[in-house]
Amino acid sequence: GKEAQSAVCGLPHSNHAALAVAKKEQQEAIEHIDEVQNEIDRLNEQASEEILKVEQKYNKLRQPFFQKRSELIAKIPNFWVTTFVNHPQVSALLGEEDEEALHYLTRVEVTEFEDIKSGYRIDFYFDENPYFENKVLSKEFHLNESGDPSSKSTEIKWKSGKDLTKRSSQTQNKAGKKRQHEEPESFFTWFTDHSDAGADELGEVIKDDIWPNPLQYYLVPDMDDEEAEGEDDDDEEGLEDIDEEGDEDDGEEDEDDGDDGEVCPI
Repeated sequence: GKEAQSAVCGLPHSNHAALAVAKKEQQEAIEHIDEVQNEIDRLNEQASEEILKVEQKYNKLRQPFFQKRSELIAKIPNFWVTTFVNHPQVSALLGEEDEEALHYLTRVEVTEFEDIKSGYRIDFYFDENPYFENKVLSKEFHLNESGDPSSKSTEIKWKSGKDLTKRSSQTQNKAGKKRQHEEPESFFTWFTDHSDAGADELGEVIKDDIWPNPLQYYLVPDMDDEEAEGEDDDDEEGLEDIDEEGDEDDGEEDEDDGDDGEVCPI
């Protein structure tokens, strides 16, 4: 306040001039930084445009391979339902009846729009099934004119009494609150959920994780086989425990026998 002002006023004239020069230099530096920043921003925009062109180029080059892959996948029964069940994030969204319905899923296609950044579409192709009339279910994500994300999807034409989205909530309510947290909503509610198109986790997982290489999830070892192997390991550990107990009873003489996994008679 006043002390600072009197201190400044009490400075020699040369110091006043020095402060003014320093302030002017700072202001000029800020203006130059702003100019340089504008150049950086311009280069970033240019880079984004060129990166987009490269992405578009390779997106087109990938299409024949995606087509060939889809033709080969069609020869493998239950490829897509197995892939989804084996994926940790997607399997968490699947109830038993969802899995049953997805056994009729024959093909999945992800199409990124020409502008790529403007959005993408996921198409699910189904055989004739007892759940709904549709042959194709699609969900599309795009940026509208104002730049806000939005989504739209196929209306599912459920057959009488087969609406899994309603059945799921009824089952949960009957089973009580605890069950409600454990049992996920039906996978098919995703087609009607447009609440947060900008952060659609399932859409992003399918587009960015599963679609580039679904085979890696199809080939995940079956959990039943892993559990069986785990039981075998447990049996071996059990034998080792018995050996150790036998070794303790018999002393060091039976150490070699213990290594063979056999218990020597006392």
